[in-house]
Amino acid sequence: MPEAFRNDDERLRSEVDRVMKERAEHGLEGLIGGLESIVINTQPERQKDAVQEVLNTTGYVFEQAFERDGIRTCVLKKDGSADMLVTSRLVGENPFRPVNRGPKGDAMPDTRLETLVFKCPRLEEAVAIQKKRGVRFLTEEPVRTPSFLFMQTEPSPYTGNSVGYLQWLDGEGAYRPDDAQRLDWHFEKPDWPHLRDVHELDHAATRVRAEERDKAIIEFMELTNYHFDFAIYVEALNSITNVARLSAEDFAMVFTSGIEPFKSVEESGPTELFIHNYNTRVHHLAFRTENIEKTFDALVEHGMEFLVELVGSPEEGLKQTFTRPMSSTFIVNEYIHRYGDFDGFFTQSNVTMLTKATERQ
Repeated sequence: MPEAFRNDDERLRSEVDRVMKERAEHGLEGLIGGLESIVINTQPERQKDAVQEVLNTTGYVFEQAFERDGIRTCVLKKDGSADMLVTSRLVGENPFRPVNRGPKGDAMPDTRLETLVFKCPRLEEAVAIQKKRGVRFLTEEPVRTPSFLFMQTEPSPYTGNSVGYLQWLDGEGAYRPDDAQRLDWHFEKPDWPHLRDVHELDHAATRVRAEERDKAIIEFMELTNYHFDFAIYVEALNSITNVARLSAEDFAMVFTSGIEPFKSVEESGPTELFIHNYNTRVHHLAFRTENIEKTFDALVEHGMEFLVELVGSPEEGLKQTFTRPMSSTFIVNEYIHRYGDFDGFFTQSNVTMLTKATERQ
């Protein structure tokens, strides 16, 4: 009888070493920069609600809305943070729909955070290298406008996410092509003081299957210049939180999986249960937050529901919390504050309590 699968960092780290060497050999190091934007697709009838949810719960502001080639796009921005594009497909097929299937995900079959877009100043060179390595893209050639070049991979078989490359040519931050139809959409940004304490995107966390954890992390490293940093195991909940970094100052990518594969709803733990219900996808977006206690209280006062109270303490180095999933996107907001000279990223106790909280969704 074959031995049951169980994740092991030794296997992963041997693959990490291989990828780092191959990236250097192919000339990819330094070609792909930090996170420039994220693309969240919604059901068309929920798009405005999705934008308003972001405005009501983060420091982001609405900039503009436009439509081009059957895709409606709302651009939201926050100084010092990656941009947020909330989109809806009005015509045509959705290449992400197959990876959105699940008992709960089926309720909004076109909704997910689809693409993480990274700055790529020499896009055509990077794409040519990746094509030779067998990477498949959604278009044969880059999307070209006077302002930018853009190319994105097909949805990953391990995460359901796509990685995008963006090269600004002129007018950095100008997402609306000249031939796009500008939409007369307006949103009210609440003038709530606590939203000024919700800052940039700190990290995003993708749920991946236990048996595909290594493949998901390695694939992401092959598509970006990120490196694998560390993993925290929560044995009691059958969960591993894995962190990939570009640098200590940049947006981080988190991959959470089971230690062992899904067996049943009753015994597999909250991480594998989430995947069973929603398929692999980004579970939450984390925002760096000042005055986190007051911010938490104010969010509750304005109707926000949470999966867990604030966890952590100044003595431990950080505090965090998870909201309930946003009604229009399935995405959970995390608010995180690191104290003083805390030089870590997470703590074992916080990871355990936050993982446990996801049982409630």
